[in-house]
Amino acid sequence: MNYLENTEDIQKIIKASQEVKERAYCPYSKFKVGAALLCEDGTIITGCNVENASYGLSLCAERNVMTKAVSEGHQRFRAIAVSSDLQKSFIVPCGACRQTMVEFGTDWNVYMTKPDATYKVMKTGQLLPLHFELDNENE
Repeated sequence: MNYLENTEDIQKIIKASQEVKERAYCPYSKFKVGAALLCEDGTIITGCNVENASYGLSLCAERNVMTKAVSEGHQRFRAIAVSSDLQKSFIVPCGACRQTMVEFGTDWNVYMTKPDATYKVMKTGQLLPLHFELDNENE
């Protein structure tokens, strides 16, 4: 589905991602990341990165918020905003997060931000053009 958010929705999710970033648990990297997910019904869900001494067990903000949304009954999304403290470049989701996002569609918006709330937007499918997907041909 193709959704166009209004400016108010965009500002809300960017602000929410910036606020939740401050709750990040990142004692190892000191790299705070926040994410805010705009669900199809207008609900906004937030999440932050949670690190672990066993680095492979760390959870990115984007996967955190996606998992939280699904556990709360949401599986259709309009947009996600991702925030960090990077000043010179926009924060971008890692490959694992990109694959998690396209699991729920290739045509919803990802707002990659800077602390001043400027952003770059791309569709999930643009961020990961050669993604794994469910093969529905045999159904």
